[in-house]
Amino acid sequence: MTKAGYRNRSDFHQNFNLFFDGFELQRNNVNHTEQMTLHSQMGEGVIRRFVPRTDIEVVISDYTLYRNHALKLFTETAMVELNYCLQGAREVSVAGIRHEFVPGNCTLQFMNHADVHFEFDGNQPFLMLGIGIPVSTFHHFMEEAGGERSVDFSQLLGNRPYRIFQETTHPAASVVVKRMMQAATGQHTRNFEMECSVLELLSLAFRSFLVDCNPEFPKLSKSDMHKIQSARDIILDRMVDPPTLLELSRMIGLNDFKLKSGFKEMYGTTVFGYLREQRLEKAFLLLEQGKMNVSETSFAVGYSNSSYFSEVFREKYGVNPGVFVRSSSALRESY
Repeated sequence: MTKAGYRNRSDFHQNFNLFFDGFELQRNNVNHTEQMTLHSQMGEGVIRRFVPRTDIEVVISDYTLYRNHALKLFTETAMVELNYCLQGAREVSVAGIRHEFVPGNCTLQFMNHADVHFEFDGNQPFLMLGIGIPVSTFHHFMEEAGGERSVDFSQLLGNRPYRIFQETTHPAASVVVKRMMQAATGQHTRNFEMECSVLELLSLAFRSFLVDCNPEFPKLSKSDMHKIQSARDIILDRMVDPPTLLELSRMIGLNDFKLKSGFKEMYGTTVFGYLREQRLEKAFLLLEQGKMNVSETSFAVGYSNSSYFSEVFREKYGVNPGVFVRSSSALRESY
């Protein structure tokens, strides 16, 4: 397909089309939902593109390249992009400044006309979810009830062509991302389902980065951040039988006060508040799959008392786990 069909500088989808062209992907549509397979000589895997409505683009990248790959492009249309990196790190240089995308991070980008240079490592599985919207839609989302807008795209950028915000992915966002990943591989994903998930993620990111952010919060050293990330990995690996806070602090080589304050800074919650969220997220996915009953799921995520599990599940999701299992089963049967 020639580029003439989409050479429209007011169309933010153009930025994504240039990216797809850089991977030599065969596209059958211009700005519509489709799955694109990597060329067999470049690597293996797919890029799934969803356009649930004309001003939203969702791209799920799931592939492994056989060798290092560099890609350069120029963004001709201003846009806002939200990314969740789940596996495989990559580096991006925008206007000569390098940025790193690493697993477990959420990234919100504001870009105008800018030179972008991507670098991908070969033989590394890569999994990322990206959401793009045009500036007009971003401004619509930022409007208050009275029609006023306190956050403006141009003010955020200033004289820069690009601005980036990064933080560790919030537990609530992780649930939505996992749900979207599962839906992306199904045959019956409807636009309204994908759109609702996109709006939920955008809401969480905009609140975190633009509305509720606190720039005066103290910053951690890189060494402390790596230790706290190790603490998170440990409690996730030992979800059923987690260490105590003191045990955890000894395991990572950080005193318990710094662990508690640093964990709250990085993840927005306490150590065991984060564990609770992750347990419930995993329980949600297990019950949704329908392979375990409520008691089995309760034990699988570390709750020895299934009644207490039902209570906290209902508190988070607004429904009893038993009712959720039955409704999920009925939904699967309807497909």
